[in-house]
Formats: sequence, C-alpha cells, structure tokens
Amino acid sequence: MLRSTLSRRSFLATAAAATVVSAKGKKIPVGLELFSVRDMLAKDMMDTVRQVGKLGYQGVEFFSPYFSWTTAQAKDVRKLLDDLNIKAFSTHNSASSFAPENVDKAIELNTIIGSKFIVMASSGKVEGLDGWKKVAAALSQGHEKFMKAGIRGGYHNHQTEFKPLEGTRPIEILAKETPKTLMLQLDIGTCIEAGSDPVLWINQNPGRINCIHCKDWSPDKELGYKVLFGEGVAPWKKIFEAAEKKGGIEYYLVEQEGSRFSSIETAQRCLESFQKLHG
Repeated sequence: MLRSTLSRRSFLATAAAATVVSAKGKKIPVGLELFSVRDMLAKDMMDTVRQVGKLGYQGVEFFSPYFSWTTAQAKDVRKLLDDLNIKAFSTHNSASSFAPENVDKAIELNTIIGSKFIVMASSGKVEGLDGWKKVAAALSQGHEKFMKAGIRGGYHNHQTEFKPLEGTRPIEILAKETPKTLMLQLDIGTCIEAGSDPVLWINQNPGRINCIHCKDWSPDKELGYKVLFGEGVAPWKKIFEAAEKKGGIEYYLVEQEGSRFSSIETAQRCLESFQKLHG
C-alpha cells in the first residue's frame, strides 16, 4: 500500500500521465526497472508488476532472474502485461544471455513477453582493454542473432565502463566496436559518479542512447544512490534535451537502489518527480 502522504489526487494525476512529450512532440513512455522493487518481486512477482502498473508506469524492465522462466511462465507474464496495458520494454541480462548456447532461449523468452531489447547489464570480470574488446565481440555476435528475430541487443553501463583503463574508457571501446544499431543504455547515476558527463556522452553517440536509466546520485556518502530522482546532482533538463534531440531516446526507465521510503512509494515518488522535472 502507498503511504497516506501521497494524496489520491496526486496518485491519479501520475497514473493518468504515464508518458512525457519531447520538444518535437514525440510521446516517450516512462517505465520502471524492476530492480527498484526487488524486495517485493522476490515475494510475489505477479502482484508486484500489477502494483507497478497501477502507479501509472507504461512499462517495465525485467532483470536477470527472468531467464529461469519456463515458456509457460513467460506467457503468464505476457497475459498480465496485456491485461494491465503495459509493456516489457527490455530485459536486463548477464553476459551469459549473449552466449551462443543461450541466445535462442533469450530470444524465445523476450519474444513471448514482447521485449524489444536484450540488454547485457553485467559483463563479468574483464581484464584489460583486450578483455573489453572481447565483450564488444560477444555483444556484436549476440546482437546480430537477436536482430534476425526483430529484437536488438544493448549494453548497460556501471561505473567501471566510464573509468579510464590504460588511458581509454571501456565504454568507448564498446561504442566503437559494436554495431550502431546496438543500444547503449545509459545509467546516469553511475556515469556521473565515475566522473563523466552524461550529456556529452549522449551527444557523442547520436541515435544510440535509446533508453536511459533515470537514477540520481549524490556525492554525500550517506546518501549516494538513496536520493530520490531529482534530489541528486544529475542535470536532468540537459539530459532530457540531449536524449530527445540527439540520443534517439525511445523510453525512459526509473531506477532506484533504495531510499528513505518503501520501494513502492519510492517508485511512485520518482515518477511524480520525473514528470514535474521533464514537463
């Protein structure tokens, strides 16, 4: 249940306005990365998705545990999504989903739930720049097979990819050595914490920032990622402008790693703040 501090009027306003409109007049849906409500998800996945849909989010991103689903479970999830009139925009995966022996299963599950992007969110332990080139090769190979099924591959950064290694940031290798149709899913908070400029990165990679993880960050060690969306140091107005003018944004995802509120109230508050900041 949402806490009483969220008024019914506020709740209904958010639920009725689950998209934002870019300066060019394009409607961009706003979804939730389900890692944000992982405590609830572990107890009852279907009910959690149902509650997220009621908040007003237009879609979700499932993370790696989904890969253990049977096709029957995936079909049940798809029915729930359809009943709620929301989408599975993408899935968050370990590197193993891009391995040749797992590609077919990744395609099958993502096709059933309607996901359009299979995103590598963990590359595992990588040694040196040559190691990152191998990651890029694995991404490219998986992406090529996904594309034949009408799904695109993607890569989600953390801090590591934006920290220079032997004079080069690994994210630059991934961008350079993968197809331009592969999405570079940008995690704002980790990019900023690593000392990089997300606006500059978006502008340097036109058409490839098809999704942004809207996670704020504070340099205050006691707060870090526990600040709600809009309470940290991310320059959201500039990020939105770059994403919508050059980045090729197709959907936004709110992500939260914890806060002073319950996870479901946090998700609600972040959506409200997102819509106020975006306009």
